[in-house]
Amino acid sequence: MKKGITPIKENFSEWYQDVIYGSGLAEHSEVRGCMIIKPYGFSLWENIREVFDSKFKETGHVNAYFPLFIPKSYLSREAEHVEGFAKECAVVTHHRLRATPDGKGVEVDPEAKLAEELIVRPTSETIIWSTYKKWIKSYRDLPLLINQWANVVRWELRPRLFLRTTEFLWQEGHTAHATKEEAMEEATKMLNIYADVVENYLAVPVIKGVKSPNERFAGAVETFTIEALMQDGKALQAGTSHFLGQNFAKAFDVTFLNKENKREYVWATSWGVSTRLIGALIMVHGDDKGLKLPPKIAPIQVVMIPIYKNKEQKNAVLEKLNSYKKILNDAGVRIYIDDDDSKRPGWKYNEWELKGVPVRIALGFRDLQKQQVECFRRDTGEKIFLPEEHINKIPELLEEIQQNLYAQAKKRMEENTYEPKDYEEFKEIIANKGGFVYAYWDGTTETELKIKEETKATIRCIPLPAEEVSEGKCIYSGKPAKYKVIFAQAY
Repeated sequence: MKKGITPIKENFSEWYQDVIYGSGLAEHSEVRGCMIIKPYGFSLWENIREVFDSKFKETGHVNAYFPLFIPKSYLSREAEHVEGFAKECAVVTHHRLRATPDGKGVEVDPEAKLAEELIVRPTSETIIWSTYKKWIKSYRDLPLLINQWANVVRWELRPRLFLRTTEFLWQEGHTAHATKEEAMEEATKMLNIYADVVENYLAVPVIKGVKSPNERFAGAVETFTIEALMQDGKALQAGTSHFLGQNFAKAFDVTFLNKENKREYVWATSWGVSTRLIGALIMVHGDDKGLKLPPKIAPIQVVMIPIYKNKEQKNAVLEKLNSYKKILNDAGVRIYIDDDDSKRPGWKYNEWELKGVPVRIALGFRDLQKQQVECFRRDTGEKIFLPEEHINKIPELLEEIQQNLYAQAKKRMEENTYEPKDYEEFKEIIANKGGFVYAYWDGTTETELKIKEETKATIRCIPLPAEEVSEGKCIYSGKPAKYKVIFAQAY
């Protein structure tokens, strides 16, 4: 284990922070609740973003950008929306500073008070729907399929890097449709895209479902979610897609003339994933040595470390590694040769394990003579001696690692999924084991809140297809069940 990382079983929270700092993903900023995403962490986010962006564009969506500032009155137009975000909003009240009387600093100029306060966007539904009113006139303008990559601010009282920060990066899609059916199809389509990317690129298994009314996005008619399970037994909401009905269209009077020349309100969706996916990656795959990154989104897929005793050996080894690099670059593999003479090979091994690079290739002068390379798999810790003529097999090895990381995480999730026979067993599992707990629920908010109060577990989702059950009794109230749902403590 690399010095400085708290063992995962000793203190999961400290381990998580140690891995982030040690691997160079991010760090806390001087502004409380905000983070600095360092180059390695931002490269990881860029790779994730690129995959999502291509998927969005394949399905007809286009990117745009909307203002960071939202007039306060806009949030007031949709009652549930403003209530849901009111306690998280940062507010701009003045537009100018002035020098203090002693000339040693600055202060807010009281003469520069804004006529209407501006909200730093916690999400963009209101500013976007005020714009859509100008853009949408008839059915020919629909569907309107727009996404934006942006930062948002939600004032966070208990920040944690990547999981909950006052400012974070995300994408938010906002679409307008002529019919309810089209909007529902859009909301479920985007949920499926989220699940596809998170499972097949981030190697994180998820459960798709719909939120209970109490957990629903503020202003939505339905919220669909993908839920992932972390190694400490807590759930993480990894992405959400919302069917907004006509709520925002009515709030901002967004109508269109249909094919029969009748005026109707449009139907809406919104959907988003954020940098908290990096938190999911860490907590699902990491170990006491640091990160384990799935090859498909790893900034560096293969690191090459030359081993030599003199300049002559160094030149020979580096020449061979560069020839390997060309072969693998041509195959689309992201390579880095670590030829830093100031660090010993053992130090480099630990460093790149901490950074989670999927494959490490070490080549010494003896290996050169034997025409072989030493390959280390980060997922299993296994060392393989590969004949140099098989260097072109590395892409196959990376795919094997990708699949293995998913299989390990899937197995862990299945092993930590429970169905208690009664409420006492339910409480014992939540308190001592964690994980996903399937249980019958009577469908009432009262029961949901009582369970949350007593166990800190929430309904993560009603698994899709979200069909009402015809049998079973509520785990808490004993009344006839309406749904079988997943409970868990969550981030």
